[in-house]
Order: sequence, then C-alpha cells, then structure tokens
Amino acid sequence: MRFSYSKKFIKQYTKKSIDIKNKFIERQTLLATDFFSPIFNNHKLSGEYMGCKSINITGDIRAVFEEISEYHVEFVAIGTHSELYS
Repeated sequence: MRFSYSKKFIKQYTKKSIDIKNKFIERQTLLATDFFSPIFNNHKLSGEYMGCKSINITGDIRAVFEEISEYHVEFVAIGTHSELYS
C-alpha cells in the first residue's frame, strides 16, 4: 500500500509527541496489511471531512485519510477528537 501525506497532516504530525508518532507508524504498518482490522474503528466521516475515513491511533488520537485508490491512501489530518471535529 502506498501512503501520502497532506501539508496539513505533516504540520500536525510534527507537533505530536514521539509516543504518538511511534503509535501512528505502528498503526500505518498494520493498515497496510489489515485495512479492516477492528482495532482501527475505521469509519466514514461527514462534515469538513466528508469523503474521508478515520482510524484510531490511541484512545483519543485519530488519523483522517482519503482513499485515493485501492492501494493508495493520503493522510489529511491527525489530532484529538476535539481538535479534529470541533
């Protein structure tokens, strides 16, 4: 699976702690091998992120992505539930 990252995602990601960054890398690796793993709580979004999906990184951290194709996703945002959806 191919991954790409929006400018917004990169800006948000660089501000996260090393623990969050490591957890994201772990989840991204799992996403490449098991896209529908229940651990992600992978679901479609509406509103500002309509057309995108969200996965759980930690208890409150979410990563928002868009499926570009079957083998390519672009991460567009990462943050807490309140940072992303308020």
